[in-house]
Amino acid sequence: MKKLIILIVTTSFLLFGGVIHSASAQNNTGKLYGMVKDSVNEQPLELVTLNLKTDKDSLLKTVVSKQGGKFLFEGLKIAKYHLVIVLAGYVLKVINIDMDNLNKDIGTIELSKRAKDLKEVTITADRSIVQQKADRIIYDMQADPESKGNSVLSMIHKIPYLSVDADDNVQMKGSSNFKVLINGKPSGMLTNNLKEVLRSMPASTVVRIEVITIPPSKYDAEGQGGIINIITNKKINDGYKGTLNVNDNFPKGGPGVGGSFTAQDGKFGINSYYGGSLYHQPLENNSVSRITTGTSPSDLAQSGYNKSDSKNAYIGTELSYEIDTLNLLSGSFNVNGNRYNGSAYQTSSLTGGGALLQAYNLNNDNHGNGGGFDAALNYQLGFRSNKNTLLTFSYQYSNYGSNDHTNIDISNPVDYPTPDYNQLNNQDSKEQTFQVDYAAPIKKVNMELGVKAILRNSKSDFEYRSLDSASNLFLVDPAMSDMFNYTQDVFGAYNSYQFNLKTWSFNAGLRAEQTDINADFESSGTKTSQHYFNVVPTVAVNKTFKDNSGISFGFTQRLRRPSIYRLNPFVDRSNPDVISSGNPNLQPETINIIQAGYSSPGGKKLLIFIGSDYNFFNNLDLQVSHYDQATHITTLTYQNTGKGGGVELNLNINYSPNKLYNLSINAGTLDLFINGTGDDAASKLDRILFHGSVSNGFRFNNGWSANANFDYTSRNPNSLQSINNAYAGTSLSVNKELIKNKLFFSAGVNNPFTKFRNKVTTTTGPDFVEIDNNQYYYRSLNFSLNYNFGRLKSDIKKSRKDINNDDTSNRKGGGL
Repeated sequence: MKKLIILIVTTSFLLFGGVIHSASAQNNTGKLYGMVKDSVNEQPLELVTLNLKTDKDSLLKTVVSKQGGKFLFEGLKIAKYHLVIVLAGYVLKVINIDMDNLNKDIGTIELSKRAKDLKEVTITADRSIVQQKADRIIYDMQADPESKGNSVLSMIHKIPYLSVDADDNVQMKGSSNFKVLINGKPSGMLTNNLKEVLRSMPASTVVRIEVITIPPSKYDAEGQGGIINIITNKKINDGYKGTLNVNDNFPKGGPGVGGSFTAQDGKFGINSYYGGSLYHQPLENNSVSRITTGTSPSDLAQSGYNKSDSKNAYIGTELSYEIDTLNLLSGSFNVNGNRYNGSAYQTSSLTGGGALLQAYNLNNDNHGNGGGFDAALNYQLGFRSNKNTLLTFSYQYSNYGSNDHTNIDISNPVDYPTPDYNQLNNQDSKEQTFQVDYAAPIKKVNMELGVKAILRNSKSDFEYRSLDSASNLFLVDPAMSDMFNYTQDVFGAYNSYQFNLKTWSFNAGLRAEQTDINADFESSGTKTSQHYFNVVPTVAVNKTFKDNSGISFGFTQRLRRPSIYRLNPFVDRSNPDVISSGNPNLQPETINIIQAGYSSPGGKKLLIFIGSDYNFFNNLDLQVSHYDQATHITTLTYQNTGKGGGVELNLNINYSPNKLYNLSINAGTLDLFINGTGDDAASKLDRILFHGSVSNGFRFNNGWSANANFDYTSRNPNSLQSINNAYAGTSLSVNKELIKNKLFFSAGVNNPFTKFRNKVTTTTGPDFVEIDNNQYYYRSLNFSLNYNFGRLKSDIKKSRKDINNDDTSNRKGGGL
């Protein structure tokens, strides 16, 4: 705690010192202001770009006109300037300004529409789908015609650094560990149900997706791969705008609905997004084959099938109220829920020495539900001396709970004495976040600093109930049940700086975090405690050339704190011969990232982005498989058992030789090496991984378009012991614009030439080899109808600082 006290005291001095320094820096600096309006109807014009240049035509500052057409330049010296005013559809205007005092009002600027104003102009080549910044890649979803008829999940494979595996799990730079934000804030519905929500979220409701590969210091250090920020905010003036999408997928999948709605009435604004879906997984076959050697060699053969149905729904809403020009109150709340029912059947036989050792048939009926909500409140205070100086106070509360029930019936046993049993696992997670942020310009440098506290509490109550033959009742077995209470408190502080030098931009910062963890296993009376302190640096540099191409460099360190899914000691015995559990003694991982990138000039027929990473990590927690010769059971759990690194190359190409055709290529390759540690010191992994996506877009007359996609993913390891087979996929779709810019229809087929795909996972360990073969429906048909309504004019105002702490590793499964 001594480190924490020093951290808070030091940050407090920085905070108040920054305020005083910023206030003093505002003296003896000039302001230039005015307003912009239409020359004909005299209506104020918002979102007008105003470029202030020196008398030698060197760009000094850029602002955008706000509500009422007003604009303001601050921090100016007495000198002569050129003001260049740009707005699409209007004549470019240049004004010479003699800044002869420190408070210059240039009055009203009138812009005239172009004389040859076409009724409708469609520009495609000038709108870059992919943009590169110093610390992130931005994918413009609205600029991709394919977004009108697809879900967000089906668009992920086109975005640099992102991919989707055969189980529809999103990966960032080959990792399943990353943070996910929506409109810059965390949400429990994405933390706990990412795949389900993205599957039901129409891509048409998303403005853009930011892939933040070098997160600034204001973000928590959690998330190995980085941050995915999904932006749904729409730009409007007083009025409303929204989207509505209905879709269907079969035989695997089901109907869904989703949309967004944004409204503004004076100082009050609202932005919401919503969706829901039914998901049907038809009967799919599976098998397990395990061959063991050693003193008691044996063969395990299992085969069976499973099927399930699920429901998922969510709604998120953001509200803002501008009290006055210096005070802004905003908040948000999200509600989500899901429910599932499933069944499975399995036959199992264990042989050894030419004889049948054990056999049984198993019926598995399972059901469960989950849901939660989160709510946040932000108060932003501005300063009259400089409106770019902001002090923000934020609070967020979130809760998520789930209940899982499994009923196992055993029949036709041969030397298998285990009676029928039930498994119940109830989990509940609560989180509170307190945060204070301060941002201020110090001359040409934008400074930010803040403090934050995240208080997490997770509980798990799991029971194993065995059928008692005497009473014919299911009774709790205390030896195989437990109650788990887990608290994780994270205290952080950051200080970062951003500044531009002509064509260069620099971001640098430092973040310090103290983590305190306590776990209590009430049934067994066991307690564990962990405390660790981390200092995380971040540096990002970007250079833009005259042709608008750019290069970027960056370095950062990231953490992965184990989530309750990996810590929970609940033993899943759904398959009695292959059981799995979490490990409450897991330690956090650390990863260091060195990154470089290049983007070609925008507004051309050919757009290229190339990114390269070098990663090195420690304390990697991986799933470990162990075979017990005595019980003939394979046990899966997590352990900190690896260190290593990798060199990664990402390539994204968009080529539009004409208005009829577009080619998009998104590919990545990773040379991964992992050395085992501890008990697995002899294990090594050195493998080149690859994923690639090719999308062909065709535009025809009368609103028709079509897409043909191909995806490939190479063999991919789950751990030092297991690896999945490679797979390829194809999709074809046809789109029709029924009402111009309003109503769109899409129909498509996925993998028309492959009805099923077999996911084969091979696991090797001391004295055993296991092959799991799971069959999945691969061929499917989908339909989508998307409707846009309302108008788009200006941004809903929101706090520029708020809570971002979706920072735990919460993906289930054994992926890296």
